[in-house]
Amino acid sequence: MLELRKLYKSYANGHPVLSGLSYRFRAGEFVAIMGESGVGKSTLLNLIAGLDHPDAGPGTPILVDGVAMASLDDDAATKLRRERMGFIFQAFHVLPHLSLLQNVALPLLLNGMPQQRAADMLAAVGLAGREHDYPQQLSGGEMQRVAIARALVHRPALVLADEPTGNLDPDTADAILRLLQREIKASGACAIMVTHSHAAAAMADRTLILTKEGLQETTSVNALAQ
Repeated sequence: MLELRKLYKSYANGHPVLSGLSYRFRAGEFVAIMGESGVGKSTLLNLIAGLDHPDAGPGTPILVDGVAMASLDDDAATKLRRERMGFIFQAFHVLPHLSLLQNVALPLLLNGMPQQRAADMLAAVGLAGREHDYPQQLSGGEMQRVAIARALVHRPALVLADEPTGNLDPDTADAILRLLQREIKASGACAIMVTHSHAAAAMADRTLILTKEGLQETTSVNALAQ
C-alpha cells in the first residue's frame, strides 16, 4: 500500500530530520508511530501526504499503491490525496463557514459520491443531532471528532492521523480508536497514527518507534512507558 525508499528530509536550517528512511506499510493494518518530540513524526505524515516534499535525490522515496508521489504534478497529487487519503490534522482544519454536516460531507462532494454517509459518520463520533451547528459552537475535542469523521467518510485507502486523540477524554478516545479500527478493517485501508499516547498506540496492530536510525518495531508498548 505504502512504501518508503531511502527518504531524506532536512529542516530549513539544514538540520537533518529523516535520513534514508525505508519501510513498507501493508493494506488493512493499523500502525502507530511513536518517538521523541522533534524526531520527525508529523513531518513524515506530511511527506507521505504530499503536503511537504522530501529532499532532492535519486529514486522514488514515496510510493502510494505503486505510484511515485514525486512523479505527480500538483493537480495529480491533489487528486490522489482527495480520492485515496484521509488526513487527521492536529490543528483540525475544520472550515468555520461550513456546518458540521457540510464539513464532514466535503470529501464526498469533491469525489462525486453520495453524501448520506456524512450524517452517519457524525453520529459515529458522538455528534448526532449537531449536523447544523458550526465549528465556533464546538469545544476542541468536538472539533477533533468532526475532523476524524471527515477523514474517514469517503473510505480512504490510506488514513494518516496526527495525534487523533490529543484533545479527547479517555472514554471518547477509546471509542474513536475503536471506530478507526472498524473502518480500517471494513475497507481494507492502511492507517498510520502518530501519537504520544501509549494507550492509543496499544490499540494499533503494530507500534513503530521513529529514531535517528529509522523506524523500529517494538513488541511492547507498555515497556515504552516505563
